[in-house]
Amino acid sequence: MTVSLLGAADVRRLAAELDVTPTKKLGQNFVVDANTVRKIVQAAEVRPSERVVEIGPGLGSLTLAILETGASVTAVEIDHRLAERLPQTALDRGVSEGALTVVDADAMRVTELPGEPTVLVANLPYNVSVPVLLHFLETFPYLQRGVVMVQAEVAERLAAKPGSKIYGTPSVKAAWYGPWKLRGTVSRQVFWPVPNVDSLLVGFHRDPEPRGTEQERIRTFAIVDAAFNQRRKMLRQALSGLFGSSAEATAALEAAGVAPTARGEDLTVEDYHRIARVGA
Repeated sequence: MTVSLLGAADVRRLAAELDVTPTKKLGQNFVVDANTVRKIVQAAEVRPSERVVEIGPGLGSLTLAILETGASVTAVEIDHRLAERLPQTALDRGVSEGALTVVDADAMRVTELPGEPTVLVANLPYNVSVPVLLHFLETFPYLQRGVVMVQAEVAERLAAKPGSKIYGTPSVKAAWYGPWKLRGTVSRQVFWPVPNVDSLLVGFHRDPEPRGTEQERIRTFAIVDAAFNQRRKMLRQALSGLFGSSAEATAALEAAGVAPTARGEDLTVEDYHRIARVGA
């Protein structure tokens, strides 16, 4: 199967045909460079036999690069016009019938994915990137790895380590599922329209075994939220509301082997999980 990728002129032509004006609300900065979409696919290590889920395929630039490898794609698109046009674009560019399945829906509301894809690839806008990623990791345990292109600030936060200034709730919650690493830079010039922020690639690999039960995850995330809602406060204070009092929070922290005077930004996901197990 020989797949022809989209260039800048193709993207603009499709946008004009569909009367699509890129909007900040939907984060529609379309990629117009073939080398960039191939770089994303390569970073995700997509193999011919795999099924990939792509969130927000837009006009199909990245979709075609995934399909070019011989993998099959389940694409989730919120814009009805784009979702309706994408299968025809794929056929026009040499994609075999059956290789692409389009789900016309809001990614945050999707609870089933055709084909149970094991790889996630996406170009995600700033305002929904973290919620969408966490939703997919929580909802689809068969997703084993992935690479997403997001605003640099988001990528750095997802990959941040304890003690760094940008370490926060997204860092801990993402780490619940497995390690995250920065996977490369993306030039602003490969987008149409050109954004006023930098983008990075960030990738994850899910841990071989779940870190804990669903109840433990919910409890851990509640503790993370409480700790970072009062950033720079000692944990015995930040968690007092959750545990009932500063004294009870202190007892739980000590039982988990965490200093009550520590701050939330210094703890690993393992630390938070231990606190959750003690306080459950």
